[in-house]
Amino acid sequence: MPHSPTVSITEFAVADRDAGPYGIAAGPDGALWFTLVHHGRIGRITRDGDHTSYRLASASGGPSVIAAGPDGALWFTEFRGHRIGRVSTAGDVTAFPLPTPDAGPFGITPGPDGALWFTEAGADRIGRITTDGQVTEFPLPVTGAFPSAIAAGPDDRLWFTMNQADAIGAIEGDGTVTVHTLPTPGAAPVGITAGADGALWFVEIGAGRIGRITPGDRIDEFALPDPAARPHAIATGPDGNCWFTEWGANRVGRITADGRVDEHDLPSPSSEPHGIALGPDGALWTALETGAIARLAVK
Repeated sequence: MPHSPTVSITEFAVADRDAGPYGIAAGPDGALWFTLVHHGRIGRITRDGDHTSYRLASASGGPSVIAAGPDGALWFTEFRGHRIGRVSTAGDVTAFPLPTPDAGPFGITPGPDGALWFTEAGADRIGRITTDGQVTEFPLPVTGAFPSAIAAGPDDRLWFTMNQADAIGAIEGDGTVTVHTLPTPGAAPVGITAGADGALWFVEIGAGRIGRITPGDRIDEFALPDPAARPHAIATGPDGNCWFTEWGANRVGRITADGRVDEHDLPSPSSEPHGIALGPDGALWTALETGAIARLAVK
């Protein structure tokens, strides 16, 4: 049986408590980049905690999820501004408005085709944007689905959560969508990531579970010790297991391939952990909505 890891946690204050650090991703420059959802800024933090941030055109655009693109820049969604943004590692920002009004872009990930793929939570669509800003949108076969997070799978499809439809979707490069309904009603999946085992792992914020789906369509669900933990985001860690944030319980958890769960309390109470990412230093980094970034060194 895998041993429980030893985790050392350091928190770095990066903004006012109302700024809302939310999404986080490793950049090509060795730093971590994060969104400040309530202040309309993109932040950057080094391993030592040195940080800065860059102002977007609108303070109310709601930058949400961020991902490293294939062009050496960071790409992010603006949920309230209905734009896709790009920031270079020098801090130069470009914004691309979406064709569909009130699209509500949320999740974003690099695809196997060299483009960025994103969800449109307000429009029930999956979008694709090239690095020069060309946008294509694909409608989902389900209305009111609220597509949320998205990740590239091992099968060259993009896999995404359908928060209000209690389902996981997969989209091919030509826009063909397959929908997998989850066994648990009210699961409300949000975060999703490609696991080291060739499956997609996701969190069920409404049911307090972690789910796993294979490209062959097998679904497993694992209950967390605290059903009210509100798991939010998930990423593959340095140990090959999946690590996730518990927004409602102020913890970060780890789940092994066989469903064993370990949980680790964050030092600051009620810190509201959201996005989580594996850093270039081999640590896990998570954005705390109360104004900090936490680094979790795993041994």
